[in-house]
Amino acid sequence: MKVILVGGGIVGISTAYYLLRSGHEVVVVDGSDLLDGCSFGNAGMVVPSHIVPLASPGMIARGIRWMFRSDSPFFIKPRLSADLLRWGWQFYRHSNHRHVQRAAPALKALSLLSKNLYCALAAELPFAFGYTERGLLMLYRSAEAEQEEAEAARFANALGLEARVLSAGQVQQLEPHVAVSVRGGVYYPGDAHLVPHKLMQQWIPYLAERGVRFISGEEVQDFKVKAGRIVCVCTEKQELTADEVVLSAGAWSGNVARRLGINIPMQAGKGYSFLTGHNTLPVTIPAILLEDRVAVTPMGDEVRLGGTMEITGLDLQINMKRVHAIARAIPRYYPKAQINFPPPETVWSGLRPCPPDGLPYIGRTRRYKNLVLATGHAMMGLSLAPATGKLVSQIINGEETAVPVDPFSPDRF
Repeated sequence: MKVILVGGGIVGISTAYYLLRSGHEVVVVDGSDLLDGCSFGNAGMVVPSHIVPLASPGMIARGIRWMFRSDSPFFIKPRLSADLLRWGWQFYRHSNHRHVQRAAPALKALSLLSKNLYCALAAELPFAFGYTERGLLMLYRSAEAEQEEAEAARFANALGLEARVLSAGQVQQLEPHVAVSVRGGVYYPGDAHLVPHKLMQQWIPYLAERGVRFISGEEVQDFKVKAGRIVCVCTEKQELTADEVVLSAGAWSGNVARRLGINIPMQAGKGYSFLTGHNTLPVTIPAILLEDRVAVTPMGDEVRLGGTMEITGLDLQINMKRVHAIARAIPRYYPKAQINFPPPETVWSGLRPCPPDGLPYIGRTRRYKNLVLATGHAMMGLSLAPATGKLVSQIINGEETAVPVDPFSPDRF
């Protein structure tokens, strides 16, 4: 079949790979130049440990506290928006223990599938992208964070994911090349990381050489529909016929879906990152600095520092106050690290597609017979991309999916 993918981020590229392996003709359409975006500058973490969705107990109160700090790791820009109000109401409704109990097993299954597929990709693709299995450290400095992470570790262990609660001394033993100043941490040995821009910069030409057609710099503006099927995807320059259509446009997916009369609640969550030298911060294990919500990932000779979640619409402008907050957080956990404030031109920003319940949208919608959604992965896009691509290919092939997709139904709202 001829499959049109609307969106060429990591989820779209993963989907193209598995569809190509199934023998389909694949066309990827993206309004960008496919040289940047959330799939390039993210923290590069593959994290089966992340089984608690963003909508969880305590997030509302924590978010309200952070709202009044110009350098906080979480911010929602107040604005008159019916979409934002509806999203906020659904986020509030899902921020409870019952939702976490329902969502966690589904996220675990999806994450473990994705990690296994990354292992296979590292072996079968003819290029290296820095895939490394060293686990993840969740580091904390306060008693409150210690209590929360100990509970998270108990929850993970109960679901069969190994989580080790460590003392400050045990954390230091795992990071012998850098001084660590923390109350303790939780270590998830099953997590991994990679270098996202190395993956994207090599995977796209690899697919192009094998027949995937990439159309960049053209936004999808409309669709032609007949008898409940999408028969044509229209850009400003051309019309593309399709047997199947996959919507994987990241933070822009909600806008594209509206052109088809589909409502998938979505807000763009902006994040920032920048690079520092490994000699400045010689970490070997990726870490999340919990009180500041900063991610630290070693990537060869460099270390990527990233963080923040700004719900500000489709706006990529950089707020340097929040970037400086990321830099200031590092010496609190690694006291000998001297992180200089990065100049604005070296700071990356990207938009994460955030559903209100913290679960991605994967699967068909009742409205169209030949449309599959693959979007809404929030901060887990890179981590969950191979599993999503595999599931989409199985759905289009009419096969039984490797894990159940009902929890991720695009029609659940």
